Amino acid sequence: MAATRGANFGLPALGVGIGLRRPHVARILAERPTVPFFEFCPENVMDRGGRARRDLLAVAGRYPVVSHGVGLGIGSVDPPDPGYLRRLRRLLDETGALWASDHLCWNRADGRSSNDLLPLPFTPEAVRHTAARIREVRDALERPFLVENISTYTVLPGARMSEGEFTRAVLEEADCGLLLDVNNVYVNWRNNGSDPYRFLAEIPAERIGQMHVAGHDDRGHVCVDTHGAPVRDEVWELFRAALELTGPTSVLLEWDSNIPPLERLLEEAATCRAIHDEVLAAAVAGAPDGGER
Repeated sequence: MAATRGANFGLPALGVGIGLRRPHVARILAERPTVPFFEFCPENVMDRGGRARRDLLAVAGRYPVVSHGVGLGIGSVDPPDPGYLRRLRRLLDETGALWASDHLCWNRADGRSSNDLLPLPFTPEAVRHTAARIREVRDALERPFLVENISTYTVLPGARMSEGEFTRAVLEEADCGLLLDVNNVYVNWRNNGSDPYRFLAEIPAERIGQMHVAGHDDRGHVCVDTHGAPVRDEVWELFRAALELTGPTSVLLEWDSNIPPLERLLEEAATCRAIHDEVLAAAVAGAPDGGER
């Protein structure tokens, strides 16, 4: 795969961070571990006050933070909820979040929510619809906005392009960034037979503003995106390939269920950081005169 130098969609390359989870907050505030950034889920906080909000603001006062939501359902037929966008914007302002992200999916129709991240059809019509919704959200939040490729368990009938082609088309028409979830690329390969390296080749590397790596549950006949286990070797290999495309970037180690002690989470993040630094060092060493590509 030919390597190119990505531009991180104009966002800073923060290194390897971790998700902010309630069992770890007290120790994070007391011990100040060396973590370059934290990612928080806004739906856990933006309709609440009290300790949850105070803790998030305390962490945001000490570390860079970014927001990763699960509730927009940006490709839905129903338009984004203006009240939701106002509350999200207020929280982003309060925390100083460097950027916001959500998923390239749909989850609502006729006022009802599925409470899940559902796949979009890979069609030009879905590209136009979703890109328009992304522009609406981005303008409301007034921050860089990224969409994440989701894990799926089927490809909807009527697809007229591959997932990579669809993703590229949405990103370019919406002029937004990509949160590349490497684990989801692997899960979709196992579940749907989609070539993970073709996906990486088809997406615009310069629009990758952040990556996710996570563990999943391999049940043989299906892979379930649980975020509840160590990252598998196969996902680390895809991560290496993605880094060869992007160069330095911001990477988030996700572990959202079966949450381990903070020490174990930091160990997994250290593995991620070692791979990140190794790939980048090799790229510099292999460039003409040892310079940047």
